[in-house]
Amino acid sequence: MARLNDPEEIRRLLAETEVWAVVGLGDHPDRPAYGVARFLQEHGKRIVPVHPDAATVHGERGYPSLADIPFDVDVVDVFRRSDAAGAVADAALERPEVRGVWFQLGVVDHAAAERVLAAGRTMVMDRCPAIEWPKLLG
Repeated sequence: MARLNDPEEIRRLLAETEVWAVVGLGDHPDRPAYGVARFLQEHGKRIVPVHPDAATVHGERGYPSLADIPFDVDVVDVFRRSDAAGAVADAALERPEVRGVWFQLGVVDHAAAERVLAAGRTMVMDRCPAIEWPKLLG
Protein backbone atom coordinates (compact mmCIF):
# COMPACT_ATOMS: atom_id res chain seq x y z
CA MET A 1 0.00 0.00 0.00
CA ALA A 2 1.11 3.52 -0.69
CA ARG A 3 2.70 5.48 2.13
CA LEU A 4 2.01 9.03 3.21
CA ASN A 5 4.61 11.49 1.89
CA ASP A 6 6.62 8.76 0.16
CA PRO A 7 9.53 10.58 -1.54
CA GLU A 8 9.45 8.39 -4.65
CA GLU A 9 5.70 8.87 -5.07
CA ILE A 10 6.11 12.63 -4.61
CA ARG A 11 8.86 12.62 -7.24
CA ARG A 12 6.57 10.73 -9.64
CA LEU A 13 3.71 13.18 -9.10
CA LEU A 14 6.02 16.09 -9.82
CA ALA A 15 7.72 14.48 -12.83
CA GLU A 16 4.98 12.44 -14.49
CA THR A 17 1.80 14.48 -14.20
CA GLU A 18 0.46 17.33 -16.32
CA VAL A 19 -2.81 18.75 -14.99
CA TRP A 20 -3.03 20.10 -11.44
CA ALA A 21 -6.33 21.32 -10.02
CA VAL A 22 -5.43 23.94 -7.43
CA VAL A 23 -8.29 24.10 -4.93
CA GLY A 24 -8.50 27.50 -3.27
CA LEU A 25 -6.72 29.32 -6.11
CA GLY A 26 -8.32 32.67 -6.76
CA ASP A 27 -7.07 35.83 -8.42
CA HIS A 28 -5.24 37.05 -5.30
CA PRO A 29 -1.51 37.62 -5.96
CA ASP A 30 -0.80 37.96 -2.23
CA ARG A 31 -1.97 34.39 -1.43
CA PRO A 32 0.39 31.38 -1.40
CA ALA A 33 -1.76 29.44 -3.89
CA TYR A 34 -1.16 32.14 -6.51
CA GLY A 35 2.63 31.80 -6.30
CA VAL A 36 2.65 28.02 -6.14
CA ALA A 37 0.35 27.82 -9.18
CA ARG A 38 2.74 30.08 -11.07
CA PHE A 39 5.65 27.86 -10.02
CA LEU A 40 3.82 24.79 -11.32
CA GLN A 41 3.10 26.54 -14.63
CA GLU A 42 6.74 27.56 -14.97
CA HIS A 43 7.64 23.89 -14.56
CA GLY A 44 5.37 22.69 -17.34
CA LYS A 45 2.15 21.93 -15.48
CA ARG A 46 -1.30 23.02 -16.57
CA ILE A 47 -3.01 24.51 -13.54
CA VAL A 48 -6.77 24.59 -13.08
CA PRO A 49 -8.08 27.13 -10.56
CA VAL A 50 -10.83 25.71 -8.34
CA HIS A 51 -12.58 28.39 -6.32
CA PRO A 52 -16.20 29.42 -5.74
CA ASP A 53 -15.49 32.63 -7.72
CA ALA A 54 -14.23 30.53 -10.68
CA ALA A 55 -11.80 33.29 -11.61
CA THR A 56 -9.34 32.99 -14.47
CA VAL A 57 -5.84 32.84 -12.95
CA HIS A 58 -2.52 32.80 -14.83
CA GLY A 59 -4.51 32.57 -18.07
CA GLU A 60 -6.37 29.40 -17.03
CA ARG A 61 -10.14 29.31 -16.66
CA GLY A 62 -11.38 28.61 -13.15
CA TYR A 63 -14.14 26.25 -12.02
CA PRO A 64 -16.28 26.44 -8.88
CA SER A 65 -15.63 22.81 -7.89
CA LEU A 66 -13.66 19.72 -8.88
CA ALA A 67 -16.85 18.16 -10.23
CA ASP A 68 -17.24 21.06 -12.68
CA ILE A 69 -13.90 20.45 -14.44
CA PRO A 70 -14.83 18.87 -17.80
CA PHE A 71 -11.46 17.17 -18.45
CA ASP A 72 -9.09 14.84 -16.63
CA VAL A 73 -7.02 16.04 -13.69
CA ASP A 74 -3.87 14.28 -12.49
CA VAL A 75 -3.29 15.92 -9.09
CA VAL A 76 -5.58 17.82 -6.73
CA ASP A 77 -3.52 20.41 -4.82
CA VAL A 78 -5.41 21.68 -1.76
CA PHE A 79 -5.05 25.21 -0.36
CA ARG A 80 -7.90 25.00 2.15
CA ARG A 81 -8.05 24.89 5.93
CA SER A 82 -7.49 21.47 7.44
CA ASP A 83 -11.13 21.21 8.53
CA ALA A 84 -12.25 21.60 4.89
CA ALA A 85 -9.54 19.49 3.28
CA GLY A 86 -11.21 16.13 3.87
CA ALA A 87 -14.21 17.05 1.75
CA VAL A 88 -11.86 18.08 -1.07
CA ALA A 89 -10.00 14.77 -0.80
CA ASP A 90 -13.33 12.93 -1.02
CA ALA A 91 -14.28 14.94 -4.11
CA ALA A 92 -10.91 14.05 -5.65
CA LEU A 93 -11.59 10.37 -5.02
CA GLU A 94 -14.82 10.72 -7.02
CA ARG A 95 -12.62 11.31 -10.06
CA PRO A 96 -11.03 7.99 -11.05
CA GLU A 97 -8.27 9.62 -13.11
CA VAL A 98 -6.80 11.56 -10.15
CA ARG A 99 -3.43 10.02 -9.28
CA GLY A 100 -2.71 12.04 -6.18
CA VAL A 101 -4.02 14.44 -3.57
CA TRP A 102 -1.62 17.06 -2.23
CA PHE A 103 -2.37 18.99 0.98
CA GLN A 104 -0.26 22.13 1.19
CA LEU A 105 1.89 23.27 4.11
CA GLY A 106 -0.18 23.45 7.27
CA VAL A 107 -3.04 21.37 5.83
CA VAL A 108 -3.36 18.21 7.90
CA ASP A 109 -6.19 15.67 7.98
CA HIS A 110 -5.01 12.16 8.81
CA ALA A 111 -8.44 10.56 8.28
CA ALA A 112 -8.62 12.02 4.77
CA ALA A 113 -5.08 10.85 4.07
CA GLU A 114 -6.06 7.31 5.09
CA ARG A 115 -9.04 7.38 2.71
CA VAL A 116 -6.83 8.54 -0.17
CA LEU A 117 -4.19 5.89 0.55
CA ALA A 118 -6.83 3.17 0.97
CA ALA A 119 -8.11 4.10 -2.51
CA GLY A 120 -4.65 3.38 -3.90
CA ARG A 121 -3.83 7.00 -4.69
CA THR A 122 -0.74 8.99 -3.73
CA MET A 123 -1.19 11.26 -0.70
CA VAL A 124 1.07 14.16 0.16
CA MET A 125 0.30 16.14 3.31
CA ASP A 126 1.75 19.31 4.83
CA ARG A 127 4.18 19.79 1.94
CA CYS A 128 4.63 22.27 -0.91
CA PRO A 129 5.56 21.30 -4.48
CA ALA A 130 7.71 24.42 -4.82
CA ILE A 131 9.83 23.15 -1.91
CA GLU A 132 9.80 19.48 -2.86
CA TRP A 133 10.68 20.07 -6.55
CA PRO A 134 14.30 21.18 -6.04
CA LYS A 135 14.88 18.45 -3.43
CA LEU A 136 13.58 15.62 -5.64
CA LEU A 137 14.06 16.82 -9.21
CA GLY A 138 17.01 19.16 -8.86
